[in-house]
Amino acid sequence: MTTTPLPALGDERFVSLSTFRRSGVPVSTPVWILQQGDELLVTTPAGSGKVKRLRNDPRVELRPCSRRGAVAEEAPIASGTARIVDDPAAVQRHGHGFARKYGFEYRLFMLIERIARRGNPQRVILRIAD
Repeated sequence: MTTTPLPALGDERFVSLSTFRRSGVPVSTPVWILQQGDELLVTTPAGSGKVKRLRNDPRVELRPCSRRGAVAEEAPIASGTARIVDDPAAVQRHGHGFARKYGFEYRLFMLIERIARRGNPQRVILRIAD
């Protein structure tokens, strides 16, 4: 397994984001990624497990993956620290960036999420840096 700098993953369509339980066991989830300078951004519901785990341990590991989270054995890994941004204006602004990168797919997913959660669920942005 090779290591890579965080910005090298900015052009990936999906990455597997690993956050860590209190026991140190990693939990991986496929996520959309957006590059902003030297940082990578992830959008997720505010009440998701990854947000809860990050409040206890901000360490993350990222690897390129498929839409369903399959990671190739030789996929590089990037490590960093995540900061949770819950400011609604920032979340909305960055949401537009995800919509530009992922287009119809992102918009459809957000619509389905809104319907499933009966309204506009609060989302946060994870800012990931070295």
